[in-house]
Amino acid sequence: MNSTAPEAETSSCRFAANKVMENNNQKKSFSNVIILSIVSFFNDLSSEMIMPILPMFLQSLGASGQIIGLLGGLRDSLANILKVICGYWSDKTGKRKIFVYLGYGTSTVFKLLLGFAKMWPSALAFASLERVGKGLRTAPRDALIAESAQGKRGKGFGIHRSFDSVGAVLGSVIAFVLLWFAGLELKTIIIIAAVFGLAALIPIRFVKENQTPKNNAKLKISFSILSKPLKLYILVAGIFALGNFSYMFFVMKAQHIFTEKASIAAPVLLYVLFNIFYSVFAIPLGSLSDKIGRQPVIISGFFLFALVCLGFAYADSTWMFVILFSLYGVVLAAVDGTEKALISDLAADNIKATALGTFHAVTGLAALPAGIIAGFLWQNISPQSTFIFASITSAVAIACFLLFRKTFSSPKSL
Repeated sequence: MNSTAPEAETSSCRFAANKVMENNNQKKSFSNVIILSIVSFFNDLSSEMIMPILPMFLQSLGASGQIIGLLGGLRDSLANILKVICGYWSDKTGKRKIFVYLGYGTSTVFKLLLGFAKMWPSALAFASLERVGKGLRTAPRDALIAESAQGKRGKGFGIHRSFDSVGAVLGSVIAFVLLWFAGLELKTIIIIAAVFGLAALIPIRFVKENQTPKNNAKLKISFSILSKPLKLYILVAGIFALGNFSYMFFVMKAQHIFTEKASIAAPVLLYVLFNIFYSVFAIPLGSLSDKIGRQPVIISGFFLFALVCLGFAYADSTWMFVILFSLYGVVLAAVDGTEKALISDLAADNIKATALGTFHAVTGLAALPAGIIAGFLWQNISPQSTFIFASITSAVAIACFLLFRKTFSSPKSL
């Protein structure tokens, strides 16, 4: 009698059972991506009620183009510098969820304070400090997404970015309705947006935190714990960020061709269009990067950004701005999530949040001079020169990317 047959059958059953269990665990893990995407939806609905009207709100308080440029740089720099610190602490403690809670809560508090600001210095402070919340949450949240989307990171980040953008579209639409039809003041819309932000905190409790090993590595500004490909790509991303200044300049450029009430409402609608294209293309471009590799998608995004900025430099009609804001949405859909996926691909598992945080910190450091330069060019030379500078900087980033591209050993799918 052959006793190996029952044993083989039992082994086969165990293998099948383990496979089913593994698939179920992957599904449960991927649910984190959906939950965190819902959180981002509500937060972005709140944030994007404020974003398209923020430059107008600052102008109503007496802020100049240079001040608005400074704000754009401060917001990005403050958030992104904090990302590396919080990414490090998230890796060190093995905790992700608490940083996500604190981050979204902090943002909501400063949004509310911004609505009560009566002078531009206080508005500058509150609008900048609102980004502290982004700095607290982003690297740990992105690490959670990367860990929960094994094998589908491009798709995972694409889904998250898509929910982000849908919330952004809805938020911008609500801002337009409250502004144009309800006739509410800008500060009132900001306060309402802060109340919406509270909804982002509710779904976080359903996130299942993965067991992440603690990392005893010290936080090193030298980036010595990062691999060579990571360092080189972060350098390229920093160069691109130097010309990728605040969206507020794009909104202000569109204001120039409109008058009276339309000078506020029309740019908000164009901003809605930007977010629609951002939302529609986020998942397809993220999934495309899983199939063909991250590099072609990112390079295409850089190249399109250079063209879009040249277009903004010379745009003088409504139809041109419609096209340019649409393409601007495609640019961010191609670059934003795919860059995070590439960083996740290149980083070791035990320093993933640190790598993402470092990436955000470098691009954040570049954002401050980017905003200052953009504001200086805008106010002292011409709005046109601001966008020409951005186009040239993007071209330099492309050249550096092509120079180092063989070093970026990004597989098609991880």
